[in-house]
Amino acid sequence: MFVERIYDEDLAQAAWMIGCQATGEALLIDPERDVCRYLEVAQHNGLTITAITETHIHADFLSGTAELANVTNATCYLSNHGGTDWSYQWPKASNATVQYVQDGDTFSIGNIKVTVVHTPGHTPEHICFLIHDKDTKEAIGYATGDFVFVGDLGRPDLLETAAGIKGVMEASAQQLHTSCQRFMHMDDYVQIWPAHGAGSACGKALGAVPQSTVGYEKRTSPPLQLVHDEKAFVDYMLSGQPEPPLYFARMKQMNRDGIPILSGLPIPKKLKVAEDLLGAVSSATVIDTRPWDEVRVGHLPNTIWSKATNDFHRFAGSFVDANEQIVLIVEEEELDRAIRNAVRIGLDKIIAWAEPDVLTQVPHLETLQEITAQELEDCEKVSVLDVRRKPEFEEGAIDNAINIAHTRLLDRLDDIDTEKTWVVNCHGGSRSAASCMALKRNGYNVTNLAGGYKGWAQHTSCCTA
Repeated sequence: MFVERIYDEDLAQAAWMIGCQATGEALLIDPERDVCRYLEVAQHNGLTITAITETHIHADFLSGTAELANVTNATCYLSNHGGTDWSYQWPKASNATVQYVQDGDTFSIGNIKVTVVHTPGHTPEHICFLIHDKDTKEAIGYATGDFVFVGDLGRPDLLETAAGIKGVMEASAQQLHTSCQRFMHMDDYVQIWPAHGAGSACGKALGAVPQSTVGYEKRTSPPLQLVHDEKAFVDYMLSGQPEPPLYFARMKQMNRDGIPILSGLPIPKKLKVAEDLLGAVSSATVIDTRPWDEVRVGHLPNTIWSKATNDFHRFAGSFVDANEQIVLIVEEEELDRAIRNAVRIGLDKIIAWAEPDVLTQVPHLETLQEITAQELEDCEKVSVLDVRRKPEFEEGAIDNAINIAHTRLLDRLDDIDTEKTWVVNCHGGSRSAASCMALKRNGYNVTNLAGGYKGWAQHTSCCTA
């Protein structure tokens, strides 16, 4: 048996390739949309992807199942659970070969048997896959998707907090509790192959270790220690979850109903002179990936700040809509990374890009003001907007600040008075910087607090010592 974890560091997302080396066939679980990576892994290992599956209708990225099926003609195994609201609709308009599976069903990849386990809670349709090697009754591994992570479980609140379906998170947490009770009866030696690691927004405390075992998670995972008490379990799973980025709702809908086929990554035009760059940005959104200290002292109109790293999903995903045309300001060596991060969350309309040096040709670049904690203390008639997560805010905040997590900011613009001057803070200054650029683009008068709340707390502590 061949097993490989193909990991996206920026989204903290893992696809799993399970291959039968005797027959040369492979199954891919939970692929992202830039599918060339998976084809390369399969080819390098002498395998052909003949089956594709996903554990659920994802919220944090666009699935690559339909894209990969378009290239390989592999069979897609999709959950037959989920009811009216969360059943897959995209196969109705697709030529893909789809087989719907439910709890207890099995299918084979060469000599490998795959058993489907329905594990609702994170989502209603969620399924996991027990992997059995040739002629073995016992499973060697359990591809758990967003059900069981290392040290955590998939959050049960997203249908309500991200997709906007009111009043369902408690029932989802109760379903998750039932799924966990079933998990507790599994054999300890079975390996856990989860779909996410540390940094994912699909849980609140995911571990950085790539995989685990059933037994280890039974003994050490904090929520699994509460399985004996449903209320305590539900309360734990619904508390302290990070506010989901706005793009999550769009991912859920598209992954259910249909995703445009890319047939390769976008190839945006390279802009080499200021005149061409200014012409392109007149009708487009600029995503500037340079360091913040460079962006704040000189950027183009209509700019969003988001590095091409794991910030991209948190920032561009929160502040850019799928319908917007995009011009990237990015170093050439980071271009591929930026494009992949964009299409993974459905930001496909990348029409052009320019290296940062082109900006030196542009006269009268815009700036964004930034102040220190000392300067804020001396300011009059300013209001403070704290864009940290709610649990962070509740642990301590600047006096009279209002709190809106940066990932939900554009959904709550009506709560921010356009007549006021706003100083924006987060913990260290980066989330607030990205928020400032988004608010400026929407007509707000904003200033970033350098050093964030951490700097403010250090300053006030010194002043009172």
